[in-house]
Amino acid sequence: MNTREQQLQAFGRLLDIMDELRLKCPWDKKQTFESLRHLTIEETYELGDAILDNDLQEIKKELGDLLLHLVFYAKIGSETGDFDIADVADSISEKLIHRHPHIYGDVVVKDEEEVKQNWENLKLKEGKTSVLEGVPKALPAMVKASRIQEKVAGVGFDWEKPEQVWEKVQEEMNELNAELVKGNTDTIESEFGDVLFSLINYARFIKVNPENALERTNKKFIGRFQFLESEAKKRNKSLHDMSLTEMDVFWNEAKKFEK
Repeated sequence: MNTREQQLQAFGRLLDIMDELRLKCPWDKKQTFESLRHLTIEETYELGDAILDNDLQEIKKELGDLLLHLVFYAKIGSETGDFDIADVADSISEKLIHRHPHIYGDVVVKDEEEVKQNWENLKLKEGKTSVLEGVPKALPAMVKASRIQEKVAGVGFDWEKPEQVWEKVQEEMNELNAELVKGNTDTIESEFGDVLFSLINYARFIKVNPENALERTNKKFIGRFQFLESEAKKRNKSLHDMSLTEMDVFWNEAKKFEK
């Protein structure tokens, strides 16, 4: 691995390149916070894909792409005189020191749950009016639900046992089924949302990240379906002309292939 000096040199090199690109490259010169935003979101999802695939080389590549964006934003901030990369690094360093009094102070904690509770309590003392202020509005709904539940749990608003949460899931399922009988579309959607919210909460209790779990299933489904398409093509068959029974044969073959 590289030494700390080599790491700092590499980071300095990136800063130098960013300065030069901002000065000389027509595309880089035009970029703003707003124009980079959607690209940053895309890079973050690409990093997430690499992590789920456990592709370490791809993780390294995507981390580089994301780091470039962070440096880019800091460069733009320096041009307006609002902040630069040192201000960004100092800001997060100060926050980390303040939010970890069990490391940099005399607070004693017994486990990670107490660390989370202290973190949320400190945020409230810093002037935030709600523990939910830190949940971005633009987060995808599933990720947002998960973060909301983690936040409120951090201040003690939580179930005690996984069994209680599972009972809540079943209760919400029963309410959904009752509304399905009535056929009220708006109420059905509301109850379905309650089912998803309670399932996401249950996932937290059984130590499962629901976003990762669903994405793994998405990838698994895509792999199986593409296998089905490939096998049908080998036999000069169109999926539109095949019965579900015929497609199931290839689907089950795909499942065996995975194992």
